[in-house]
Amino acid sequence: MGAKREEEPRVVTLRPVEATPESFAPFGQVIAASPDGDQFGPHDAQLDLSRGIPRFYIMRLESRPLKFSSITHHASVTQCLGSIGGQDWYLGVAKPSILDGATEQSGGGTAVQSRAGHFYLPPDPSEVCVFRVSGPKFLKLHAGTWHAGPLFKADAVDFYNLELSNTNVSDSSSASHITGLNFEMQE
Repeated sequence: MGAKREEEPRVVTLRPVEATPESFAPFGQVIAASPDGDQFGPHDAQLDLSRGIPRFYIMRLESRPLKFSSITHHASVTQCLGSIGGQDWYLGVAKPSILDGATEQSGGGTAVQSRAGHFYLPPDPSEVCVFRVSGPKFLKLHAGTWHAGPLFKADAVDFYNLELSNTNVSDSSSASHITGLNFEMQE
């Protein structure tokens, strides 16, 4: 008897959808330029940064090809991302699935408790989709929106990022159950 071979991850091909206020609404907001002097309204990012110290910074990302095999969410913050200079970029997403408690169930899934203490249902891989963000706009993610990326075709892209100072230390939950899948984008 030979050694047991590991199965190759299954490849799932996704077609990007252009991120518009309507198409991206279940996951967050698309924010575009508005005239100076406009009053605050629904076209502005509806932020929740109340659970910590906000962190606004420029992050340089290198070599982020149009594929992913894991996805994460942040339960305590509405994160904002946008490329500097308006380069096209991509983001894999799934709807938020944070639960009020360990016993709440939705769709028959099993609740998982994060290291931050909240409960969530891992995203259904069949509900993962990908968006293309074109031009000078950014995305505001609802708290708990699952995301993979930013991803892009260039060698490196700089991004504005607004989150909390401890988001990636204490408020980042990854869905490990999609480890057996590789998502790739096809234009």
